Parts: sequence; C-alpha cells; structure tokens
Amino acid sequence: MSQQEMGGWLSHLLELRARLVKVIITVVLLFAALAAFSSSLYDLLAAPMMAALPAGSQLVAIDPLTPFSTPLRLSLYLAILLAAPVLLYQLWAFVAPGLYRHEKRLAMPLMVSSMLLFYAGCAFAYFLLLPMMFKFLAMTRPEAVAMMPDIARYLDFVAVISLAAGFSFELPVALVILVLLGWVKPAQLRAVRGYALIGIAVLAMLVTPGDGISMILLMIPMYLLYEAGILAAAAVAPDRHADAPTHSA
Repeated sequence: MSQQEMGGWLSHLLELRARLVKVIITVVLLFAALAAFSSSLYDLLAAPMMAALPAGSQLVAIDPLTPFSTPLRLSLYLAILLAAPVLLYQLWAFVAPGLYRHEKRLAMPLMVSSMLLFYAGCAFAYFLLLPMMFKFLAMTRPEAVAMMPDIARYLDFVAVISLAAGFSFELPVALVILVLLGWVKPAQLRAVRGYALIGIAVLAMLVTPGDGISMILLMIPMYLLYEAGILAAAAVAPDRHADAPTHSA
C-alpha cells in the first residue's frame, strides 16, 4: 500500500472516530439528563404491568442493588434509543460522499423510514401489546399465585418485547432492500402472501405469550406492513436498473 493510500485510510479512520465520539457524547448527555428522572421513568415503564395487577400490588427487587441500578439501566437504554437519529446521521455523513446520487436518493428515505418504523414498533409494544399480554397473564394465573415480578427481569422482558416489535415493524424496509438487491421481485412477494402470513403467525406466537388476542394484535400490523412493503418495493423497483450518475464528492 502506497503512502498516499495509507494516508487516505488514516483520514477515514480519524473521521470515523470523530463521528463515533459525537455519538458517544450524545448518549452520555442524554443519559445524564434522563438519570435525574430514572425512578419516574421506571414508574412509566411499569405502568402496563401495574394496570394488570390487583390494587396495591408492587414489583419486587430480589437483589439489594436493583432498586438503584435498574432505573439507571433503563435511562441508559432510553439514551441509546433517543441517540439513534444522531448515530444514523453520523453514519450517513460518513458514507454519503462515497455514494452515487441515485444511491443517496434511496438511502436517505430508507434510513429515516427505518428509524420511524422502529420507534412506531416500540410504541405499539408499550401502548397496546404489553398491556394485553399482562392482562392475559394476570387472568390465567392460578389463584394461589401472586404476581410479583422482579424489577430487573421486568425491564429485560419489556426490552426484549419492545425490540422484537421494533424490528418486526422494519418489515417494509427489509422488503424494499431485498427488491433493490434484485433477490426478489414485487410479483414474487405478492405470490407468497399465504406463506408470509404463516411466517407472521409463527413469529407472533413466539413473541407473545400465546394467547389469541395478543397474537392477532401483533399479526394485523405486521401483515399490513408486509403489504405496505410490497407497494413501496413496487414503487422503487424501476430505480434498481437506473444508470448510475457520476460519483459525487
């Protein structure tokens, strides 16, 4: 490798480090701001479970440190989640100079829609899916059993369900990318609707506790997103074979 090439690689690495530092600083600042309200934030997180439990019920802390560490961990998770747009922007600013103009026209909408869909999935889990799941679990528990979830395990459970819902809502973006890569065509996606519905049902069964209500509650938006992904893929498919313009600086 020549000295000029080595210098180019070094400049790219320095730029990448600088952009990652900006992301880390953003996460730290958001965490510092959220940590001051960590207890209140955890109360909001626990609201879907508390609404399903009998009056006067509480979550429990098995480990002596969890009443302090778990709300702070929630604040860190939220800080990372809120910093996601900054991360995407910094990644975009790093790779954009090396993209063709038609690639930029496609990449930016995909990045923005991906972020918005992920947030929508997390909101769907918190406001609809989790309350229905907890009500079902509370109704089906034996009378001799009192539900007193541990606060740390509850946070982990909610985080997993929220992430699963968030990534599930990325389905339209995934379909568009598959079409842009030439791996599938919109017509093929339409032809396998039945198989897609079966796959969505299996995924909903794995994510939810298995009750019909929460399964259907997750299946409906996922199937609608599948159809939306087909429409979006059909709209952008002609651009897949467009001539690449000159490489921008």
